[in-house]
Amino acid sequence: MTGATARQLWRRFARSTRGVAAVEFAVVLPVLAMIFLATFDAGRAIAIYMKVRAATYTVDAITNQYQTIHDADIQAIFAATDNVLAPYATAPLALTVTQIAIDANGNATVSWSDTQNGTAHAKGSPMPVPANLKTPNSYLIFGEVSYAYTPLFGFFGGSGIKFSDNLYATPRSVASITRISP
Repeated sequence: MTGATARQLWRRFARSTRGVAAVEFAVVLPVLAMIFLATFDAGRAIAIYMKVRAATYTVDAITNQYQTIHDADIQAIFAATDNVLAPYATAPLALTVTQIAIDANGNATVSWSDTQNGTAHAKGSPMPVPANLKTPNSYLIFGEVSYAYTPLFGFFGGSGIKFSDNLYATPRSVASITRISP
């Protein structure tokens, strides 16, 4: 092949438009696939976050209706809260429900605390409570929920995201809920 023939062949190749769409598609396809998978992971993350918020409300709303709570009641409350997360896995879910006693001086301490897959607060330990909720000689129910979300496609880093939420409520039918454990 002579130099003139090679130049003609190169010019013909440069002017050709056949296959350009296929080449452009091959370049854009990985980017589009990555955007699609990231959107899928982000959608799941948002859905789980909303369920964590609903689970926090659920644990408080059910607990504050009791006058006395036994171990079986706590397990039922945690089971009902687990159901809020359906259809997502409940293994990375941690629930804690605590009753906080506020004395006449506005000091808040733990009256009782129970947990599932988490760490319960020690009875009698001080608890931070927002100033506007520190009503002397009162009680609060404090629900805490956390969830360790692991994305399916790994677009949020290797360790995933930890969602958490908490909520204060007051007992409904009594001033203080009595916790009875064997």
